[in-house]
Amino acid sequence: MFFTVYINGAWRLPDDETPEHCDPAVRARHQARDHTRHTLSRYSVLDLPAAQDAVNVAVARWHDPDTGLDMSGTVQLMVEKRQRALAEEHLRAEQSGDLGREEIRRQLTFLQRILADPDQRLVWWIDKYPDRLGELKEIEDALQRIKPPRDPTHNVLRDEIVRFVDQLLSDIRTPQQREVFLRAFAQTLEALGSAELKAAATQWLPANHPDSGGATV
Repeated sequence: MFFTVYINGAWRLPDDETPEHCDPAVRARHQARDHTRHTLSRYSVLDLPAAQDAVNVAVARWHDPDTGLDMSGTVQLMVEKRQRALAEEHLRAEQSGDLGREEIRRQLTFLQRILADPDQRLVWWIDKYPDRLGELKEIEDALQRIKPPRDPTHNVLRDEIVRFVDQLLSDIRTPQQREVFLRAFAQTLEALGSAELKAAATQWLPANHPDSGGATV
């Protein structure tokens, strides 16, 4: 993704210097272009203001690229819409790749912790592959040496539950969906004997619901 570069510059020779067979202006233009190209190689077209400032810091003051020749310049940068669009697309692809790699790493860490714990591994396998219970012995033998992730205090399973709840709450968008979910959730908590949690869940039901404890208006 390329910058369009406009350079205004000047060059000068000391009074006692005689121009060589090569035109000093040619040498000055070459040095200004080379200096500008070297500076811009560190920047994306998405960093247009920073790139322009950096180049002008590099070339705006008089400096001596060759013995007997001084030069200075100012630079104006422009970016075509097509180039900026390509840069933005590249950035999105890079960010998407980073997110994908992070998701894979998270899943592998979760799986490593589950498989390293015999109790969690048993429950996970029964839930994941109920038709392959006959392979449990082979799995246990194969995973005897697997170690949990380095941080044994970090509860990855809790992270999974929190992520699931966040996604669940995002998907429940209407009051009707919320009421159906809370009613089913309260019944489940009652069946599990969690009276306090069941009472907390029913408080969120509409006031006219029979389980909410509120009065019909």
